[in-house]
Amino acid sequence: MISILYRFILACLLLPWLWAAAGAQNASFPELSSAVPGHNGITYLDLANMVVPVLAGTSPIKIRPISGEADDEAPPATGDLSSAAVLDIKAGGGERLTMLFDLGQASDSAEGFAVLALYDLSGEPKLLDAVNVATDRSTFFREPARLSISAGDDAVVITSTHFNSSQGYVSTLLLMVRNDRFELVDTINTFDENYCYKRTQDLAFKTLADGRRYAAIKATVTDATVPGEDCEGEQPKASSHKISVTYRWSKKASRYVPGSKAFERLSAENEKRF
Repeated sequence: MISILYRFILACLLLPWLWAAAGAQNASFPELSSAVPGHNGITYLDLANMVVPVLAGTSPIKIRPISGEADDEAPPATGDLSSAAVLDIKAGGGERLTMLFDLGQASDSAEGFAVLALYDLSGEPKLLDAVNVATDRSTFFREPARLSISAGDDAVVITSTHFNSSQGYVSTLLLMVRNDRFELVDTINTFDENYCYKRTQDLAFKTLADGRRYAAIKATVTDATVPGEDCEGEQPKASSHKISVTYRWSKKASRYVPGSKAFERLSAENEKRF
Protein backbone atom coordinates (compact mmCIF):
# COMPACT_ATOMS: atom_id res chain seq x y z
CA MET A 1 0.00 0.00 0.00
CA ILE A 2 2.82 2.38 0.91
CA SER A 3 4.60 1.46 -2.32
CA ILE A 4 1.49 2.25 -4.40
CA LEU A 5 0.98 5.56 -2.58
CA TYR A 6 4.65 6.46 -3.08
CA ARG A 7 4.41 5.78 -6.81
CA PHE A 8 1.26 7.90 -7.07
CA ILE A 9 2.90 10.85 -5.28
CA LEU A 10 6.03 10.49 -7.42
CA ALA A 11 3.93 10.45 -10.59
CA CYS A 12 2.13 13.63 -9.51
CA LEU A 13 5.45 15.33 -8.85
CA LEU A 14 6.82 14.29 -12.23
CA LEU A 15 3.79 15.32 -14.28
CA PRO A 16 4.64 19.04 -14.49
CA TRP A 17 8.20 18.17 -15.53
CA LEU A 18 6.95 15.76 -18.17
CA TRP A 19 4.50 18.33 -19.51
CA ALA A 20 7.27 20.93 -19.63
CA ALA A 21 9.59 18.50 -21.42
CA ALA A 22 6.91 17.72 -23.99
CA GLY A 23 6.13 21.41 -24.48
CA ALA A 24 9.81 22.20 -24.91
CA GLN A 25 9.76 20.09 -28.07
CA ASN A 26 7.24 22.47 -29.64
CA ALA A 27 7.55 25.99 -31.00
CA SER A 28 6.42 29.09 -29.11
CA PHE A 29 4.87 32.30 -30.43
CA PRO A 30 6.24 35.27 -28.47
CA GLU A 31 5.19 38.83 -29.20
CA LEU A 32 7.61 40.24 -31.76
CA SER A 33 7.96 43.35 -29.62
CA SER A 34 9.06 41.31 -26.60
CA ALA A 35 12.69 41.11 -25.56
CA VAL A 36 14.80 38.08 -26.40
CA PRO A 37 15.67 36.35 -23.08
CA GLY A 38 19.15 37.32 -21.94
CA HIS A 39 19.37 40.20 -24.42
CA ASN A 40 17.89 43.38 -23.00
CA GLY A 41 17.15 45.87 -25.73
CA ILE A 42 16.96 43.17 -28.43
CA THR A 43 13.49 42.09 -29.54
CA TYR A 44 12.30 39.27 -31.74
CA LEU A 45 11.41 41.93 -34.30
CA ASP A 46 15.09 42.93 -34.38
CA LEU A 47 15.93 39.33 -35.23
CA ALA A 48 13.22 39.29 -37.90
CA ASN A 49 14.63 42.44 -39.47
CA MET A 50 17.88 40.61 -40.13
CA VAL A 51 15.93 38.53 -42.64
CA VAL A 52 12.60 40.06 -43.61
CA PRO A 53 12.04 43.62 -44.93
CA VAL A 54 9.51 44.55 -42.27
CA LEU A 55 10.55 48.17 -41.88
CA ALA A 56 10.94 50.65 -44.71
CA GLY A 57 14.48 50.83 -45.99
CA THR A 58 15.50 47.37 -44.78
CA SER A 59 17.28 45.44 -47.51
CA PRO A 60 16.37 41.74 -47.56
CA ILE A 61 19.06 39.14 -47.93
CA LYS A 62 18.75 36.47 -50.59
CA ILE A 63 17.15 33.28 -49.33
CA ARG A 64 18.16 29.87 -50.66
CA PRO A 65 15.48 27.19 -51.06
CA ILE A 66 16.16 24.23 -48.80
CA SER A 67 15.56 21.86 -51.72
CA GLY A 68 18.48 23.38 -53.62
CA GLU A 69 16.44 23.08 -56.81
CA ALA A 70 15.98 26.81 -57.51
CA ASP A 71 17.93 30.05 -57.41
CA ASP A 72 18.22 32.14 -54.27
CA GLU A 73 15.58 34.84 -54.04
CA ALA A 74 14.47 37.69 -51.82
CA PRO A 75 11.42 37.14 -49.60
CA PRO A 76 8.25 38.97 -50.61
CA ALA A 77 7.90 42.39 -49.03
CA THR A 78 5.60 42.41 -46.02
CA GLY A 79 4.50 45.29 -43.85
CA ASP A 80 2.18 43.35 -41.59
CA LEU A 81 4.35 40.65 -40.08
CA SER A 82 2.50 40.01 -36.84
CA SER A 83 3.96 36.78 -35.54
CA ALA A 84 6.67 34.20 -35.91
CA ALA A 85 7.28 30.77 -34.46
CA VAL A 86 10.35 30.34 -32.26
CA LEU A 87 12.17 27.11 -31.46
CA ASP A 88 15.33 26.58 -29.42
CA ILE A 89 17.59 23.82 -30.72
CA LYS A 90 21.04 22.37 -30.23
CA ALA A 91 23.48 22.35 -33.14
CA GLY A 92 27.13 21.37 -33.14
CA GLY A 93 27.09 21.26 -29.36
CA GLY A 94 25.88 24.85 -29.06
CA GLU A 95 22.56 26.52 -28.30
CA ARG A 96 20.80 28.02 -31.31
CA LEU A 97 17.52 29.82 -31.93
CA THR A 98 15.35 29.20 -34.98
CA MET A 99 12.52 31.45 -36.15
CA LEU A 100 9.96 30.55 -38.81
CA PHE A 101 8.24 33.34 -40.75
CA ASP A 102 5.34 32.28 -43.00
CA LEU A 103 5.14 35.20 -45.43
CA GLY A 104 2.28 33.89 -47.56
CA GLN A 105 2.40 33.51 -51.32
CA ALA A 106 4.76 35.32 -53.63
CA SER A 107 3.03 37.22 -56.42
CA ASP A 108 4.42 34.95 -59.13
CA SER A 109 4.01 31.58 -57.39
CA ALA A 110 1.23 29.30 -56.17
CA GLU A 111 3.52 28.18 -53.37
CA GLY A 112 4.07 30.09 -50.19
CA PHE A 113 7.30 31.63 -48.96
CA ALA A 114 8.39 30.66 -45.46
CA VAL A 115 11.76 31.65 -44.06
CA LEU A 116 13.44 29.45 -41.47
CA ALA A 117 16.23 31.46 -39.83
CA LEU A 118 19.05 30.27 -37.58
CA TYR A 119 20.59 32.54 -34.95
CA ASP A 120 23.50 32.39 -32.53
CA LEU A 121 22.58 34.28 -29.37
CA SER A 122 25.67 33.38 -27.33
CA GLY A 123 26.92 36.97 -27.76
CA GLU A 124 25.63 39.75 -29.95
CA PRO A 125 22.76 38.16 -31.93
CA LYS A 126 24.05 36.83 -35.23
CA LEU A 127 22.13 35.46 -38.21
CA LEU A 128 23.82 32.23 -39.30
CA ASP A 129 21.55 30.92 -42.05
CA ALA A 130 18.14 31.42 -43.64
CA VAL A 131 16.28 29.10 -46.01
CA ASN A 132 12.91 29.00 -47.73
CA VAL A 133 11.15 25.86 -46.46
CA ALA A 134 7.77 26.38 -48.14
CA THR A 135 6.69 23.72 -50.60
CA ASP A 136 3.00 24.61 -50.34
CA ARG A 137 0.71 27.43 -49.22
CA SER A 138 0.92 27.19 -45.41
CA THR A 139 4.11 26.31 -43.54
CA PHE A 140 4.68 25.78 -39.82
CA PHE A 141 6.67 23.81 -37.24
CA ARG A 142 5.34 20.31 -36.79
CA GLU A 143 4.58 19.01 -33.29
CA PRO A 144 6.92 17.86 -31.94
CA ALA A 145 9.14 20.28 -33.84
CA ARG A 146 12.50 18.79 -32.99
CA LEU A 147 14.18 15.43 -32.51
CA SER A 148 17.35 14.86 -30.52
CA ILE A 149 19.87 13.10 -32.79
CA SER A 150 22.91 13.48 -30.52
CA ALA A 151 23.83 15.03 -27.18
CA GLY A 152 24.52 18.32 -28.95
CA ASP A 153 22.29 18.21 -32.02
CA ASP A 154 18.59 18.35 -32.87
CA ALA A 155 16.76 17.69 -36.11
CA VAL A 156 13.95 20.11 -37.03
CA VAL A 157 10.59 19.09 -38.51
CA ILE A 158 8.55 21.44 -40.73
CA THR A 159 5.10 20.95 -42.30
CA SER A 160 4.02 22.65 -45.54
CA THR A 161 0.46 22.00 -46.66
CA HIS A 162 -2.84 23.03 -48.20
CA PHE A 163 -6.35 21.60 -48.02
CA ASN A 164 -9.58 21.75 -49.95
CA SER A 165 -12.99 20.36 -49.02
CA SER A 166 -12.05 16.75 -49.73
CA GLN A 167 -8.27 16.48 -50.00
CA GLY A 168 -5.24 17.38 -47.92
CA TYR A 169 -1.73 17.67 -49.33
CA VAL A 170 1.07 17.54 -46.77
CA SER A 171 4.84 17.78 -47.17
CA THR A 172 6.94 17.12 -44.08
CA LEU A 173 10.51 18.40 -44.21
CA LEU A 174 13.12 16.80 -41.97
CA LEU A 175 16.16 19.04 -41.49
CA MET A 176 19.39 19.08 -39.53
CA VAL A 177 22.03 21.74 -38.91
CA ARG A 178 25.69 21.20 -39.76
CA ASN A 179 28.37 23.88 -39.62
CA ASP A 180 25.59 26.33 -38.74
CA ARG A 181 23.73 25.73 -41.98
CA PHE A 182 20.44 23.93 -42.54
CA GLU A 183 20.57 20.68 -44.51
CA LEU A 184 17.56 18.78 -45.83
CA VAL A 185 17.42 15.14 -44.76
CA ASP A 186 14.26 14.35 -46.74
CA THR A 187 10.82 15.57 -47.75
CA ILE A 188 8.00 13.11 -47.04
CA ASN A 189 4.77 13.65 -48.96
CA THR A 190 1.45 12.35 -47.64
CA PHE A 191 -2.12 12.69 -48.86
CA ASP A 192 -5.49 12.63 -47.06
CA GLU A 193 -8.96 12.13 -48.52
CA ASN A 194 -12.29 13.06 -46.94
CA TYR A 195 -15.19 11.93 -49.10
CA CYS A 196 -17.97 9.67 -47.84
CA TYR A 197 -15.03 7.68 -46.48
CA LYS A 198 -11.80 8.90 -44.90
CA ARG A 199 -8.28 7.94 -45.82
CA THR A 200 -5.49 9.43 -43.73
CA GLN A 201 -1.72 9.12 -43.80
CA ASP A 202 -0.31 10.05 -40.40
CA LEU A 203 3.45 10.46 -39.99
CA ALA A 204 5.45 9.82 -36.82
CA PHE A 205 9.18 9.96 -36.03
CA LYS A 206 11.43 8.36 -33.47
CA THR A 207 15.19 8.23 -33.05
CA LEU A 208 17.22 5.05 -32.61
CA ALA A 209 20.70 5.01 -31.12
CA ASP A 210 22.92 2.97 -33.43
CA GLY A 211 26.44 3.93 -32.35
CA ARG A 212 26.97 6.42 -35.17
CA ARG A 213 27.69 10.13 -34.96
CA TYR A 214 23.99 10.91 -35.25
CA ALA A 215 21.13 8.67 -34.18
CA ALA A 216 19.07 6.88 -36.79
CA ILE A 217 15.66 8.42 -37.52
CA LYS A 218 12.74 6.09 -38.15
CA ALA A 219 9.77 7.65 -39.95
CA THR A 220 6.49 5.74 -40.08
CA VAL A 221 3.38 6.58 -42.10
CA THR A 222 0.16 4.93 -40.93
CA ASP A 223 -2.12 4.70 -43.97
CA ALA A 224 -5.67 4.12 -42.73
CA THR A 225 -9.04 3.96 -44.49
CA VAL A 226 -12.34 4.27 -42.61
CA PRO A 227 -15.54 3.56 -44.61
CA GLY A 228 -18.48 5.93 -44.28
CA GLU A 229 -22.21 5.31 -44.05
CA ASP A 230 -23.30 7.59 -46.88
CA CYS A 231 -21.30 6.12 -49.75
CA GLU A 232 -23.30 5.05 -52.76
CA GLY A 233 -22.09 1.96 -54.53
CA GLU A 234 -18.73 0.34 -53.85
CA GLN A 235 -16.45 2.04 -51.36
CA PRO A 236 -12.97 1.25 -50.00
CA LYS A 237 -12.80 -1.37 -47.26
CA ALA A 238 -11.51 -0.59 -43.80
CA SER A 239 -7.75 -1.00 -43.69
CA SER A 240 -4.63 0.17 -41.94
CA HIS A 241 -0.99 -0.49 -42.68
CA LYS A 242 2.34 1.08 -41.83
CA ILE A 243 5.11 2.23 -44.14
CA SER A 244 8.47 2.87 -42.49
CA VAL A 245 11.82 4.20 -43.62
CA THR A 246 14.88 4.46 -41.38
CA TYR A 247 17.45 7.15 -42.11
CA ARG A 248 20.98 6.34 -40.97
CA TRP A 249 23.98 8.61 -40.88
CA SER A 250 26.56 7.71 -43.52
CA LYS A 251 30.09 8.78 -42.65
CA LYS A 252 31.16 8.19 -46.24
CA ALA A 253 28.37 10.27 -47.78
CA SER A 254 28.38 12.76 -44.87
CA ARG A 255 24.58 12.79 -44.78
CA TYR A 256 21.55 10.76 -43.75
CA VAL A 257 20.68 7.96 -46.17
CA PRO A 258 17.19 6.38 -46.35
CA GLY A 259 17.04 2.61 -45.96
CA SER A 260 14.54 2.22 -48.80
CA LYS A 261 12.54 4.11 -51.44
CA ALA A 262 9.22 3.31 -49.77
CA PHE A 263 8.27 6.98 -49.38
CA GLU A 264 9.10 7.70 -53.02
CA ARG A 265 6.76 4.88 -54.03
CA LEU A 266 4.07 6.20 -51.66
CA SER A 267 4.35 9.67 -53.17
CA ALA A 268 4.04 8.27 -56.70
CA GLU A 269 0.97 6.23 -55.71
CA ASN A 270 -0.62 9.26 -54.05
CA GLU A 271 -0.15 11.39 -57.16
CA LYS A 272 -2.37 8.98 -59.07
CA ARG A 273 -5.21 9.85 -56.66
CA PHE A 274 -4.94 13.63 -56.98
